[in-house]
Amino acid sequence: MTTASDKISFLKSLRAIREFTPQPIPDDVIDDVLEVARWSGSAVNRQPWEFIVIRDKDTLKKLATVEGHAGHLAGAATGIVLVMAGESFEHETYDEGRLAERIMLAAWAHGVGGCIGWFGENGRSEVKAALGIPDNKFVRTAISLGYPDYEVRKNRPRREQPRKPLSEIVHWERYGQHNR
Repeated sequence: MTTASDKISFLKSLRAIREFTPQPIPDDVIDDVLEVARWSGSAVNRQPWEFIVIRDKDTLKKLATVEGHAGHLAGAATGIVLVMAGESFEHETYDEGRLAERIMLAAWAHGVGGCIGWFGENGRSEVKAALGIPDNKFVRTAISLGYPDYEVRKNRPRREQPRKPLSEIVHWERYGQHNR
């Protein structure tokens, strides 16, 4: 039986993975990830999203060059581009963040790593053209997925910043009050 402590440990273990092995992700894993995405919460349960699942290496490499921060798509086994309805920017921005994190967690449950990337304002039209996304839709986020290449990670220089202690970031009742 999984305890709350086990679940919390799993949530805390999620990391952005940007280097992947060439191993493809099985269809049933992608289906699980998409099912979790489908069940993500959204404002007024509008579910203002659609997903473009990309496995074609040339397309992933092309998207990796678009203005923004999605270069990790180039080495991914699969990419998922989030296409938002484009009807309520404020609500959809919040929903998009929730959705992206849940996709990464669902993938991680299968041992598949991922990283959230974004397309810059000037690159979004390139993404729409490359993927056939209608003009009235909004696209900003892509998630790279793949099995982590631990050898590359092990040899990469570490620039990890330690987590701030709760005593520095939690305020009780009012800003500046760090004690309960």
